[in-house]
Amino acid sequence: MTDPAPIASVQPLLTVRDLNGWYGESHVLHGMNFDVGEGEVITLLGRNGAGKTTTLKAIMGILARRRGSVSLAGRELIGQPSRAIAKAGIALCPEERAIFSSLSVEENLMLPPRVKPGGLTVEQVFELFPNLKERLSSQGTRLSGGEQQMLAIGRILRTGAKLLLLDEPTEGLAPVIVQQIGRTIARLKQEGFTIVLVEQNLRFAASVADRHYIVQQGRVIDTIPNAELDANTEKLHAYLGV
Repeated sequence: MTDPAPIASVQPLLTVRDLNGWYGESHVLHGMNFDVGEGEVITLLGRNGAGKTTTLKAIMGILARRRGSVSLAGRELIGQPSRAIAKAGIALCPEERAIFSSLSVEENLMLPPRVKPGGLTVEQVFELFPNLKERLSSQGTRLSGGEQQMLAIGRILRTGAKLLLLDEPTEGLAPVIVQQIGRTIARLKQEGFTIVLVEQNLRFAASVADRHYIVQQGRVIDTIPNAELDANTEKLHAYLGV
């Protein structure tokens, strides 16, 4: 099957072309192609091992070996170190959340430096996630899973990055917290953030995303606008094995 033509309803902010990636000798990404329009929320959907998380790592420059093109507003990022990519305005919230157990909630929140103007203030982060304000002096890893996810997202919102890579932000969370994360993503979109979301929860993905890229064996094989999900239910079930 040939790759679908990348589609963006608005001017692309992120353009990924023929992106290949390796873990050691293992070839994981086999020519990823997709666009993300400025202010869009898109998802990468696929079965475990399809290459979704690896794609985020390759964009962020933390995959040791990658080849192809990743451009942000026309600026080529392949060959740039991850610190330069962060300064360009991209931030990754990893699946494992990376909360430092030796630091308090406040210290974890303040750890990343500001890389660009326009990041959220601490008070704005607290407005999104009131739980964090109540737990500022707590050890980071003493938070619930949902609170740790709030902290991980809040931390990158301070940096000034406008393109957010969110890897499985709802995994293992209670439904009430999933709903809060969904409201947060909707709010961030309203405020002009662009989001690439890796997500297994199709219902959640459908509640926040504009478009969905289907990933199989390290390639995008289909693109489904959110408005057409219902019409493509049978195809989605075949792709995702649900």
